[in-house]
Amino acid sequence: MADVKAEAEALVPKFKLDRVLNQDQAGRRTSLLGTIDAQPALLILERAPFPTDPSYLGATPTTLSSIANLGANDVYHWYLANTGGASSSSTKPDPALADLKINLIYPCTDTHVKKYSKQGVRLVTETPHIYASAVRPFMQRKRDEGRLNWVFNIIEGRTEVEDVIYRTELGASQNDEGFLLLPDLNWDRKTIDALHLLALVERRDIWSLRDLRRKHIPWLRHMK
Repeated sequence: MADVKAEAEALVPKFKLDRVLNQDQAGRRTSLLGTIDAQPALLILERAPFPTDPSYLGATPTTLSSIANLGANDVYHWYLANTGGASSSSTKPDPALADLKINLIYPCTDTHVKKYSKQGVRLVTETPHIYASAVRPFMQRKRDEGRLNWVFNIIEGRTEVEDVIYRTELGASQNDEGFLLLPDLNWDRKTIDALHLLALVERRDIWSLRDLRRKHIPWLRHMK
């Protein structure tokens, strides 16, 4: 049994790549075609889940290397990094080969902690009355608390200016139809199959789908 295990483990290092067949699951799984001892072989690489050991997770931030900041806005920061600690080689790790995407919220609030904690899910049918009496006031409170400051920072050109892919000239569009496009923080800026873009509009009167009217159709088509 031990011999079979050893023979199986010896196969992987002998793999010679011919071509990449596919990359899916937002870049987390890659299918490779190649050979082992001149025989055709398929090698499927998939990232394993993070260990749950608190001591391991607590030490992880101190073992990262080649930490590269992708952007920062208000309390939100995002990075790429390499796991496995600093290399003994004098050559600095290539940021393009980073294997970890990091989001940092600092300083965080109790609201952030609740959002990212494990929690149950409830399905609620939102009626116009519920929206007017509960949802809309909740949204207003969050706006007053500054929860949308990161959005206004981008729209008004205070942050992430270099990340904007497209924008209409600020304030130049008629009827508040200006908008801009930039990478979403969930994208690692390199895996095209996992591309996420964020569209932000200048107008401040559209808070949710309930605010859309027939008159907004040309505006929506323009953004599309």
